[in-house]
Amino acid sequence: MRGRRLVQFLILLCALLVAITGCDYPSTRNNTYDELKAQLQEGDLLFRRGTGVVGHIVTAMDSEGSFSHVGIIVRHDDGWCVIHAVPHEPDFEGDFDRVKCEAVESFLGRYPNGDYGLYRPAIAADKVAIAVRNARRLSEEQVRFDHNYDLTDTTELYCTELIEYVYGLAGVSLSEGRRTEITFPIMAGSHIMPSDLTKSDMLTPVH
Repeated sequence: MRGRRLVQFLILLCALLVAITGCDYPSTRNNTYDELKAQLQEGDLLFRRGTGVVGHIVTAMDSEGSFSHVGIIVRHDDGWCVIHAVPHEPDFEGDFDRVKCEAVESFLGRYPNGDYGLYRPAIAADKVAIAVRNARRLSEEQVRFDHNYDLTDTTELYCTELIEYVYGLAGVSLSEGRRTEITFPIMAGSHIMPSDLTKSDMLTPVH
């Protein structure tokens, strides 16, 4: 119930933001993914700035950040996919909000006017491998999205919580303990926002 009330509240808030400021951002994206895909490595973090309701809400709450969502890059068959925890993006009728593996083109193509950034963890390869392995496992298990945004419970995960969790299993805190205090009703509390990750001394911008 708390999660549904949160969604309703955020939709109303975004409507207000649209009315006041006009929620539109220019694209800084290349017309092709070839350059990006040539740089990908397993364990990289791919951030995006969504142009939908939730994306605008996240960037409004994350005043120091440029992105609204993040996933971890892994090899999949002959290509690349992004493992991420995401709400309201079903792959088929009856699908539920969960951790899933999505092709890079699809991950970025949902918001063709949105910005994106690729960051690489500067940590030992064996630790990256542990994070990637656990991200795959959580995707295969279809762990549900955490609509309560509760960092104390990892049976459900939201996007930045997923990243912090899988790298945490390798003994690494990419957030370096940073948390953002949210004072908005319903979602009030301590959360990991995208900028809490991009500020990390262990992450290097690649693209």
